[in-house]
Amino acid sequence: MEKRNYYLLFIVFSLLFIACKDEKVTSTYSDRQARLTIENIIQASVLFTACGSSGEYCTITISNDGQRFLFTDAAGRTDPINITAITAYNNYYLGLSGFIVGKLTIPEVGEDSPRVVCYDLACSNCYQEYSITKPLTLQSGGYAKCYNCGRAYNLNDVGNISDGPAGRPLYRYRVRYYPSPNYTLSIQNP
Repeated sequence: MEKRNYYLLFIVFSLLFIACKDEKVTSTYSDRQARLTIENIIQASVLFTACGSSGEYCTITISNDGQRFLFTDAAGRTDPINITAITAYNNYYLGLSGFIVGKLTIPEVGEDSPRVVCYDLACSNCYQEYSITKPLTLQSGGYAKCYNCGRAYNLNDVGNISDGPAGRPLYRYRVRYYPSPNYTLSIQNP
């Protein structure tokens, strides 16, 4: 009778393992390549405000002529800064479509204060579903909208979808902001 119980127990545990899907554990950060270091961000007031004020965000893109970084806030104010003035042509890579950078309104779990975050400017769902990069439109209040798929993302809620069809959150990149001594923003993702 004991042998029979062991067999029954073995079968139950085997079924549990078979029933559980091998779901991929999602990381907070994307494994996509992203790289940019900007010293003295005070020269771009839109970026300086986004890094220093909770709930403020800006986009980072490159001008059509490839000579300037463009820092644009939700109100449409843009600070163009020559690339050579910022990176001296060090290696930079702006993810799929550029970056959204800003400071959260509340601290993340386990943190003491709100931190600066960085997301890709491309809609992660359009890219994942159709392999196209559809840039998001930055909106006031800490939101970004994709007019292609209709999703809105809450930047203060780690890039989760706040409106529209279900899907994945925005691609998020590792970022560090050093306010002193020289106000440096560093985005470094594998």
